[in-house]
Amino acid sequence: MENTKTVATNKKAYHEYFVLESFEAGISLSGTEVKSVRQGGVNLKDAWCSVDDGEMIIKQMHISPYEQGNIFNKPPARNRRLLMHKREIMRLFGAVKQEGLALIPLSVYFKGSLVKVQLGLCRGKKLYDKRDTAAKRDANRQIDRALKEQNRN
Repeated sequence: MENTKTVATNKKAYHEYFVLESFEAGISLSGTEVKSVRQGGVNLKDAWCSVDDGEMIIKQMHISPYEQGNIFNKPPARNRRLLMHKREIMRLFGAVKQEGLALIPLSVYFKGSLVKVQLGLCRGKKLYDKRDTAAKRDANRQIDRALKEQNRN
C-alpha cells in the first residue's frame, strides 16, 4: 500500500454539492508546479472540470508560482489536463450532459511521488438542503457534547 499525503481539500464542494461518486485521476503538471504543490500552494475553491475534445480538463485550480522557479513558472490558474482512461472520461461526460451533474475536484494529494486529484461527480444543493445539512451537523454536535458530559459524571 502506497503512502498518501493530502495537500489540499475542497471544503466548499461538500457545502455546495451532494457528492454522488468519486474518482481518482492523475494530473499533468510541470516541474515547478509539482514543487509548489509539495509546499502546499494549491487552492481548489473555485475549481471545476470539463471534457474538451475527449480530454478531461481541470479549470480555475490555482497553483501558486514556485519561488525559485524563475522562467519555468507557469500561470497560476491555467487549465490542466487530467489523466484518466478514455472510457471513464466518456462515462463521466455522458453523466454531466444528460443528468446535469458537475465534476468538482475534492482533494489533491500525493500517492507515492505522483500528484493525484480526487474528483467528485456532484449534484448541486438547494438552499434548503444546505440548511438541513447544517441543522443535522449542529444536532450531532450537541449529542456528542451531551454524551461527553454524561461520561465525565
